[in-house]
Amino acid sequence: MPSKQTSNESLLTILLWTWPLGYQFPLNRCPNSEGLGCFYTINRSMYHMANAVVISHRDVAKSEKLLPPEPRPPNQYWIWSSMESPTNCPNLSMMDNKINLTMSYRIDSDIYTPNVRLEKVNSKEQFTIPQKSKLVAWVVSNWKARYRRSKYYEELKKFLPIDVYGKYALPLPRNQTLQTLSTYKFYLAFENSIHEDYITEKFWTNSIMAGTVPVAMGPARKNYQRFIPPDAFIHVDDFLTPQQLAEYLLSLDKDEAKYQQYFSWRSRYRPVWSSGFLSAYCKICGALKEAPAYRTIPSIAEWFK
Repeated sequence: MPSKQTSNESLLTILLWTWPLGYQFPLNRCPNSEGLGCFYTINRSMYHMANAVVISHRDVAKSEKLLPPEPRPPNQYWIWSSMESPTNCPNLSMMDNKINLTMSYRIDSDIYTPNVRLEKVNSKEQFTIPQKSKLVAWVVSNWKARYRRSKYYEELKKFLPIDVYGKYALPLPRNQTLQTLSTYKFYLAFENSIHEDYITEKFWTNSIMAGTVPVAMGPARKNYQRFIPPDAFIHVDDFLTPQQLAEYLLSLDKDEAKYQQYFSWRSRYRPVWSSGFLSAYCKICGALKEAPAYRTIPSIAEWFK
């Protein structure tokens, strides 16, 4: 709750127009004083006194009627928020000339909200590679034969065994995901759409957090290298064909020393998982205080493509 020494009138009021994707979290409980000087609310009756309104795109995308009403209070910031890729953000054009700040996984967002960040560690800290007994795993529920990742998998499986988990394959209880995937040497971190900076839990959770080596399919290798050392992962674009990739993975399976080199970066960095929407939304307070001169973004769709 706001400090007793600070009245609500002196705080910046940040209104969540909806709970993002229906996920609820404690408001005004930001760690490390991130939310100091701001008051968060979900109460729409405070719309006309709010300094900023956070709009979760997927929750309003069906209709402009779901957006906050116009005219808005003078100089009120509308903050557009999405952790989905452009492919999964319909009707972006309805945000034209309405949004003042952006919040997303894109590193050039006004409010950058990554799922995972790397922090430097003491060189004496040791990372223990989980014991491996299997070769390649893939978790997929959104199966569409036309997707590039589906076609690539169909070719790759001709040359090496792949255990597939998910809705239409092997069962994988949520509370056993990391434990199960950690027993594999490689994980197919194949994104369902290819966009700048769109690197999801497929890479970070199912691979990095599980302690296996990600085989990435997503944006270009150099894009991944903005977030993680180049020797931490394998990228499908490094190989001319799925067969070449399969041959490389099989060679690593027989060369333990070479395989373990993919974990050498762990002596320098460790992945730190954000606390989801709470962590992301707590960043809004500081960003609002330091926001540049009030401006409106002509087209979210043009930027977020």
